[in-house]
Amino acid sequence: MVLLDDYKSGGHNINRALLWEYDVDNFDWQNSKAIVVQRVIEMGEPEDFYAAFDLYGGVDGFREIIKTLPYLNDIDINFVCVFFNLKREELRCCTRRQSIQKHWNF
Repeated sequence: MVLLDDYKSGGHNINRALLWEYDVDNFDWQNSKAIVVQRVIEMGEPEDFYAAFDLYGGVDGFREIIKTLPYLNDIDINFVCVFFNLKREELRCCTRRQSIQKHWNF
């Protein structure tokens, strides 16, 4: 589990395996921040979270990127809401999901 109390800035690297289909040596970390944050949430270890915090402006910057993600599964939504003190209504993936009409009205 990621502990915010354990986070100290600097010296962290994101596991390259999280971005297996990309050329990480030529990767645009700023333009692809949504992909990185989503992968860290879905499959990251504490070290990956700390590296993403370093890369994207600390915990607050990471939290702002979470709000813009187009998709997270229900387990990850619950995790980010509890851990990062977010409301479901703040997450694009939740507000977007509510506005999509189901094809067969199930």
